[in-house]
Amino acid sequence: MQNLFDGVLIDVILNLFVALILGMIIGVERLWAHKTATMRTYALVSMGAALFVIVSNQMSYAYFSFSGTNPLIIIAQIVVGVGFLGTGLIFTKDSKLTGLTTATALWVSAGIGMAAGFGMYKVAIVATVFTLFIFIVLWFIEQQLKKTKFFNESVDDTH
Repeated sequence: MQNLFDGVLIDVILNLFVALILGMIIGVERLWAHKTATMRTYALVSMGAALFVIVSNQMSYAYFSFSGTNPLIIIAQIVVGVGFLGTGLIFTKDSKLTGLTTATALWVSAGIGMAAGFGMYKVAIVATVFTLFIFIVLWFIEQQLKKTKFFNESVDDTH
């Protein structure tokens, strides 16, 4: 019987775990901002994207010799699938658009998961930090700008 925890499985577990943690970190900020999609949603999207990348990688190795197959198409479908998921979060209420930031954040979370799935941890971590910068620092800057005479209260807050 083959060793259950061989090098490939350990890499897979690490890739999934990094994606899960980074997605969860973004979800914590969303929880703090009192949004509907929070830790579990972001962790699942990020880890799910990593899983699809891992499957795609493994399929590339398994079907390398077959002409006409391109298992990397799975990666392109992640972008489309998460975009579809995000579309369900965008609503218009009283002529005000809501959920756009949440939808785009899920899309970015999928990208972070894809990077983790490929083992590109530094890229995934930097993207997570930049995402948190957008959510936290830019939110405070937006709030200050809205108080100035150059911006009025009709500016949509999709945070």
